[in-house]
Amino acid sequence: MSKFIIIGERIHCISPVIREAFDKRDPEPILKRAKEQLDAGSDYLDLNIGPAERDGEELMQWGVKLLQENFDNVPLALDTANMKAIEAGIKVYNREKGKPLVNSADAGDRIGYLDLAAANDAACICLCSKQGIPADNDERIAYCSELLERGMEHGMDPEDMWFDPLFLVVKGMQEKQLEVLEAVQMITDMGLKTTGGLSNNSNGVPSHLRTILDSTLCAMAMQCGFSSAIVNPLDKRLMETIVAADIFKNNVLYADSLLEL
Repeated sequence: MSKFIIIGERIHCISPVIREAFDKRDPEPILKRAKEQLDAGSDYLDLNIGPAERDGEELMQWGVKLLQENFDNVPLALDTANMKAIEAGIKVYNREKGKPLVNSADAGDRIGYLDLAAANDAACICLCSKQGIPADNDERIAYCSELLERGMEHGMDPEDMWFDPLFLVVKGMQEKQLEVLEAVQMITDMGLKTTGGLSNNSNGVPSHLRTILDSTLCAMAMQCGFSSAIVNPLDKRLMETIVAADIFKNNVLYADSLLEL
């Protein structure tokens, strides 16, 4: 078994501080957030530059080099709606600690992101959707299979495709939560990796309650085989839950120090 992979989500253009740092090419706020996440236990950092229509290629290359040169070639997820920017980021990416992770493709308009990953020997997050939220698990698995077939046709190893069942907001979609967990189990039973923006489930919930929902759902998903997630690693309760679940799943060897986060 492999330990749960944590993709830190906090270098995101939606944050005013990070957006300004991107605009000014100011490294300090980005390096600060990167260090915080790595110190908290992140395995990957998600570098989300947003649409980046004007200068995306240069910005992505700047961000990739900044993070990898300062943090021992840390693995990165390259996250933007600008495909040319992702390709530019891949060109300067140091693969010493693994392939770049393209975030993300789906079976619809974003299928090209999977083709891009395949053409550049990158890994790719694959959303089990085509247009919006899938109606049920029949649709999720159909899109998962479609993406798997497409990637393999283009020479990708299934190990390089990380499938996202799409976590749903519990406020208003409570009855769908177990269905998503079942999808995680079904994808795992296919021998495939899973990932996703787990904190989507707690959108709209008061901030002091989000950690309860996120950590509980993560533990339940890990029991179903969930193998990675895009999360806020500064959420101490969530990180404690992930480490404890890894212990109980025999993904890591128990030591008292593991729980002294």
